Amino acid sequence: MYYDEYFPFYAAYANPMLYQGERMQEEEFELMKSYYPRIVQEIQERVEEECRLLDYEGSRIYDEYPDKYMFYHLCSKIKESMKPEIKAQAEQNCFLDELVHVLLGQEICRRRCRRKRCRGTFYHW
Repeated sequence: MYYDEYFPFYAAYANPMLYQGERMQEEEFELMKSYYPRIVQEIQERVEEECRLLDYEGSRIYDEYPDKYMFYHLCSKIKESMKPEIKAQAEQNCFLDELVHVLLGQEICRRRCRRKRCRGTFYHW
């Protein structure tokens, strides 16, 4: 096939500005995380580390219907790893449970949405 006009090879592929919105969203999320209190930042770091360990193809966090037991198990694992740092807040244990649940749910949801957006771009079945 012959084209009269010059057609660059990269024009046939994805738009280079495709992930501009994703990058801006990540920057805004990082800015908002910087406003968290110190103890919440530490918990968020532990939550992100646990999610990073589970971020692979076929992971249970990417199941269509995530398991509630898996969710509670991850929360308790994060809480156990935070025990030494949070002895001062032992009275607020219920609050800590709820905070870990919320942060873990938010992180899993954010990763699932990002994965759906990124995978939906390249795989149109």
